Amino acid sequence: MEHFNIRVYGILINDKNQVLISDELYHGQRFSKFPGGGLELGEGLWDGLKREFMEEFDLSIDSGNLLYVTEEVIPSAFDLSQVIGVYYQVFTSEELIFSVKEQAFDFDEDATQALRWIDLEDFYLDTLTFEMDRQAWKNIRNKILI
Repeated sequence: MEHFNIRVYGILINDKNQVLISDELYHGQRFSKFPGGGLELGEGLWDGLKREFMEEFDLSIDSGNLLYVTEEVIPSAFDLSQVIGVYYQVFTSEELIFSVKEQAFDFDEDATQALRWIDLEDFYLDTLTFEMDRQAWKNIRNKILI
């Protein structure tokens, strides 16, 4: 591994006890994960997470609770970096009016991302593509504030 790749993710739960998942297509690989992404140089965790939510679906997040930071060595699925994942439960006072899909990977034309809500009671580890996210969910699912 050549460098660190710090990624920050937000777990957003709506008033129907559903968690928001992002289905994405990147370099020909389809995957499902929590919304969020990589930090930019000179950016803090919270600022990076706020930027990602604004960029991905025009949503301003107000606050968050730190839930989990990866503790093991995780190689990136895309390059020669070691990934460090930071997971927050996020909250917003804004109305949740962004476009969501019912089915996984139901991309609009020329889109590489689609969001969907999954009932917490139907949310299983295999919903998430990457082992890092699965390990995080195992550690945080009982910490989620509903």
